[in-house]
Amino acid sequence: MPELAEVDYFRRRWDAGVGAGVVAVHLHSAARVFRGCDVAALAPRLRGAVLEKSLAHGKQMLFGLSGGAWLGVHLGMTGELRVEAAGHRAARHDHLVLHQAGRALVFADSRMFGRVRFDLSPEGPPAWWRDLPPGILTPGFSEGWVAGHLGRRARAPLKAVLLDQSIFPGVGNWMADEILWRLGLHPLTPAGALDAEAQSAVRQHTRWVARRALATIGVDWRDPPAAWLYRHRWASGNRCPRPPCRTFLVREEAAGRTTCWCPACQPPLPGTTRSSAAKPVRTGHRREKPRAGQA
Repeated sequence: MPELAEVDYFRRRWDAGVGAGVVAVHLHSAARVFRGCDVAALAPRLRGAVLEKSLAHGKQMLFGLSGGAWLGVHLGMTGELRVEAAGHRAARHDHLVLHQAGRALVFADSRMFGRVRFDLSPEGPPAWWRDLPPGILTPGFSEGWVAGHLGRRARAPLKAVLLDQSIFPGVGNWMADEILWRLGLHPLTPAGALDAEAQSAVRQHTRWVARRALATIGVDWRDPPAAWLYRHRWASGNRCPRPPCRTFLVREEAAGRTTCWCPACQPPLPGTTRSSAAKPVRTGHRREKPRAGQA
């Protein structure tokens, strides 16, 4: 599933249409991506509207159009935004196309786990957007915010807590592994085992990883540097990139997700056992490069 930086990359694609009007709307009204959406109102309200702005928050995107119209997009597992030439004919999985004079803005999703939302809110972003938790790079993502939630999830493994979108919006599987590796913490470490200094370090490393992922993946889909765990976590048999460690990385299912860590750099705390919470997996899947658009 796309994470914070991947989502921002796709958001930037549609920025090609900012300042231009929507001349026609094509949609697959029965597609599951429109669940809960007022599809009947969407097309007539967007037709003639000007795309004014785009916003991203964690794994959510929001596009503001003139007349107080707001289009929310969640990519799910296989969704993508792209830009095609004017007059584009929608393909099977192109569930929403906003036609502009110079281009077509396309939302495609083959498995339809993504979602499109539509709101009319002249006063600003809709209520559901305003109710989202603090973004990782905003002032609201404070030491008190992080420490308080870690304390309330004291018995939960850190990997699971980092994946909780109500606390760490935008953090997904690879980002959680990267953060834990940089902290030197085993993924099954209970959140309540961290002292105040470690809680502060969780916040700092989360913000550091998010900021630098946005500056690479989020800009041009470029991989982060080779010194990141990211570049080595995808397949079995890879070694820890932290010099001089070079220990073989472990890939197992932990906290319900395929997880990668270094047994030398991230030893479990005394008393922390894997038991049935972790089991081996054979291989992983590197994220694919998105289809080239005209963005």
